Amino acid sequence: MKTYRRVGLQEQGWRPLCRVSLSESSGAVTEACDHMTPQHSVGAQQSPAPFSVATDRSSFKKGDEITVQLLADATPFIGFMLQARAVGGSSPLGSFTVTSGEAQLLTCNGLPKSAISHTSASPKFSIQGTWRAPISDDLNSIQFSVSFVKDFNTFWVGVRSSPVTFSVAAATPANSTSTPSTSTTSASSTAVFPSQSSLSISSAGCGSSKVCFSRPLNCNPGVSPDCYFLSATTSTRDTAIQLEMTGPSDGYIAIGFSDDQTMGNDDIFICGRDSNGIIQLQHAYSTGRTRPDMRPLGNVSDVKSSMKDGIISCSFTTMNPVSTQRSIRSSSPYYLMFAQGPTSNGEIRHHTSTFISDTKVDVSRPQLVTNAIRPPIIKAHGALMLIAWMTTGSLGMITARYLKGVAKGKGCCGKDVWFLAHVFLMTLTVAATIIAFILSFSHVRGWSGGAHPVLGCILMILAFFQPTAAMFRCGPQHHWRFLFNWSHALNAVAIKVLAVAAIFTGLSLIDSSDDKWLLKVMGGFVGWEATLYILLDVHMRWKRNDNKEGASDSACMELLLLVLFFLGNMAFLVALLVGIGMS
Repeated sequence: MKTYRRVGLQEQGWRPLCRVSLSESSGAVTEACDHMTPQHSVGAQQSPAPFSVATDRSSFKKGDEITVQLLADATPFIGFMLQARAVGGSSPLGSFTVTSGEAQLLTCNGLPKSAISHTSASPKFSIQGTWRAPISDDLNSIQFSVSFVKDFNTFWVGVRSSPVTFSVAAATPANSTSTPSTSTTSASSTAVFPSQSSLSISSAGCGSSKVCFSRPLNCNPGVSPDCYFLSATTSTRDTAIQLEMTGPSDGYIAIGFSDDQTMGNDDIFICGRDSNGIIQLQHAYSTGRTRPDMRPLGNVSDVKSSMKDGIISCSFTTMNPVSTQRSIRSSSPYYLMFAQGPTSNGEIRHHTSTFISDTKVDVSRPQLVTNAIRPPIIKAHGALMLIAWMTTGSLGMITARYLKGVAKGKGCCGKDVWFLAHVFLMTLTVAATIIAFILSFSHVRGWSGGAHPVLGCILMILAFFQPTAAMFRCGPQHHWRFLFNWSHALNAVAIKVLAVAAIFTGLSLIDSSDDKWLLKVMGGFVGWEATLYILLDVHMRWKRNDNKEGASDSACMELLLLVLFFLGNMAFLVALLVGIGMS
């Protein structure tokens, strides 16, 4: 079995290192550990490798642990060998630990666990290990050196990480880098921020030398304190991208690169407050509605950050390839995303506002990027739900509860006018709800998460049940009729409450204004309806207790209140529809 395995791995193109994996005491181990070169019939590639090695720290001290990631571009690697060496040195240092079954520990130059290699020739896009620094007194800066094998004839030797500096002081925290711009920051329980000066980020060069993406459109962060701004500048010499982001926030701002205009499977950088109030840069992978998965910063340098007058700013240079599908790819362009939100003890919370580019952007081509307009189908969904449950549904319920005495005895097909009006209005309401429900799911084509779709689905079920139960109700004189009356009324109240909650959660998703005016208008709308319901209910109870009032006077008062309700309803409805159209 051992002979068969060795032959199979040699055919896959990593002969000496496969011998290492089979017999750590063989002579081939020492040879491979020194020069890390496969003994193939061809030489190593001289072109830049489509693979990289990233670390989660830029400095370390004795005994520190550093997370190391081997990352593939569009093409996977099948073999590898990883060591930590002093900058300019040729001997391994420290020790590794691994958790993946695709990697194993090796003994090189008599030092146990001083290298990592593969266990099989399966395709790999990412390998992670943890390196522990030795506690000797002669430590210097290190680099992680890797050999990658793509296939038998294609391999790279000596692919190195950025230098990791040895420091007597504590190392930079994992997954983050924090560097004040030109001011001094201190960490304390009272959250002291860099406040003497801020990064100089402006819109100069937008469209000519760098890509700019902002809200409001084409705002200048150097002039406007309300400007959310992202810029990207590429280098003609290498793959480095200089990124700048700034905007008002009490927690964090974040930028993302995505294959689509919905959150999830996005490569993001977060600039936000840690538990001590210091502004730090973090690298993460967005999974959608849950908290992003933090990743090592990787090949990131020149990090500067500040917070002044409630404005968070970060500037840095990255050479990391963009990752949007849990594997590293160099495909371009991407949709740009910008988000901001609160933090709690250094942990980011759900964003309070976002904006996304209207098209995919190639960051190597300077341009002014515009914001995406919310799809018309989603606006139609919101408009229909708003009309259904704040206008036609409300009028239908008012008609059934308060206007039964108006035009009593008059109607069509043996039915009173109030009943026909109620059936007509509620039929429109249920039809609009069904159409809005279909529109949203046909656009999303899945479950988007959050409270809004949950409320919408419950609302749809109850709204469908309401007319269905009414079709099979017993007669007005039946002794069980009261059960239908109560269940019908209680279900209507439940639907109304769910509808209002669903509209509030829906508006919160599309209201990107700083003062959240759509939510405020909706609050006024609900208050107006509640006030008119109370007036109508008071009038109904007063009419029952005052038998002297004429029927005609009572009908006039009810119609007056109905007209007043309708006029106010129309004012709030138009305001909200305009807001949805402008979102």
